[in-house]
Amino acid sequence: MRLLLVEDEERLRESLVFQLEKEGFTVDACGDGEEALYYIKQNIHDLILLDRMLPLLDGTQVLKAMRKEHNGTPVILITALGTLEDKVSGLDLGADDYLVKPFAFEELMARIRCIARRPRKLSQEELLTFRDISCSMGDSVLTGPGGSCSMSRRERDLLEIFLRNPGQTLSRPLLLTRVWGMDSDVEEGNLDNYIHFLRRRLKTVGSAVSIRTVRGIGYRMET
Repeated sequence: MRLLLVEDEERLRESLVFQLEKEGFTVDACGDGEEALYYIKQNIHDLILLDRMLPLLDGTQVLKAMRKEHNGTPVILITALGTLEDKVSGLDLGADDYLVKPFAFEELMARIRCIARRPRKLSQEELLTFRDISCSMGDSVLTGPGGSCSMSRRERDLLEIFLRNPGQTLSRPLLLTRVWGMDSDVEEGNLDNYIHFLRRRLKTVGSAVSIRTVRGIGYRMET
């Protein structure tokens, strides 16, 4: 699971990165709102830990900007502002959870696990495209030059990650976490099977898009 940590207090940021990486997470970290938006636009994170009081752009501005762009990545807003009004305003802006400083690392972990267990919400109208293919998220239909075909939920979820990150090498742990969940004990062979299924789907619809194996790392969608 890949996290983005946005925290301007350097010592706290370094401490959290250290602890989160010990728990097996991949962590990108930054200390201001403008850099946070740069990371967020890459759309490669499973969860964002966002401090509310930041230089350049504060956390609420970052949150507004990403939700305006229809980025639905879950966000835990982390702040020293702990009044009821502060919590309500943060949640109304689009935060998925709200954690008040100071907090125990164990509580943060519990909140991360809670969000990781939530089913993802897909827009019935959302259509993702890359080169000569498109995928309707709502009804799990893949369309290419040679026609259309239906996919299983797992196939759709896996394809969605590639369509949102075309040309990027995606690691096996990231794909397993995003499709099967952080707490899943699914075997890596299942991922290989579903990659095989997706390649067959792409061939069925006559697409020139391919999913390339990057030895020792994972997979990449390309043409």
